[in-house]
Formats: sequence, structure tokens, C-alpha cells
Amino acid sequence: MMIDWNGFTPYLSLAGGGLIGLAIAILLLTNGRIAGISGVVSGLLQPKRGDVLWRAAFVLGLLLAPMLYLLFGDLPASRIEASWPTLILAGLLVGFGTRYGSGCTSGHGVCGLSRLSPRSMVATASFMFMGFATVFAVRHFLR
Repeated sequence: MMIDWNGFTPYLSLAGGGLIGLAIAILLLTNGRIAGISGVVSGLLQPKRGDVLWRAAFVLGLLLAPMLYLLFGDLPASRIEASWPTLILAGLLVGFGTRYGSGCTSGHGVCGLSRLSPRSMVATASFMFMGFATVFAVRHFLR
């Protein structure tokens, strides 16, 4: 394994993490809501009166952020080394896991861990273990 030292950006990563922490703290303090993406989007698909505006603004912000970034520079190049069937299967498995685990990595891993939620600790450990196991299996058995 090689480390891409040109892509190593600890200060930008720290700033990004700080902004995410600030955003989830503001949402929790102002709305009493957890910033789990699957829960936010799920609430848009099953709307309740008075609960749509903040969810729509949240998702709109996620979609507009890369466009705003373009005002200051180019988006980083992305490279996906997987076929469409693999990506579709992965998406379905993530969706299944999100429903089964009652939340996603942002809800459990960022918001839940910061609140010291035992359920989120177990869920995040499960996410991480399965991620490690999947990468190991793909790299060693499926190539």
C-alpha cells in the first residue's frame, strides 16, 4: 500500500470535520433532530406537516455544496473501479443495511457516537467490520 502524500490534507480534513460537527450540533440544538441522511431523506418520502422544509433545505444543501465549491476551485477527480452491477448491488445492500440498522453511517457514526449512544457504537462497529471484510473479500477472492 502506498500513501498519496500529495492528497494528504490534514488541515482541510480537520476543517471539514469541524464544519460537519458544527452543522450537526446546530441542527440538534435548533430542531432537536439528528443529521442522519437516510432519516432526513426518508422523512421527505413520507412527509409530515411542518417537517418538510428543513429536510428539503438539508438535502438541497447537500446537492448545491459541490456547485458552490466550483466557485473556488475544481472538484477533485474521482475514479470508481467497479462495474455498474457491482454499484447497484452495493447500493441495494447499503439501503437494506440502513433500514435494518435503523440508521446510516452519518446518523450512527457521526451523530450517535458524539452522543455516546450504545446502539450507535454497536452499529458503527458493525459498519466498520463489514466494510473491512468486504474490501478484504473483494481484493483477495473476487479479483
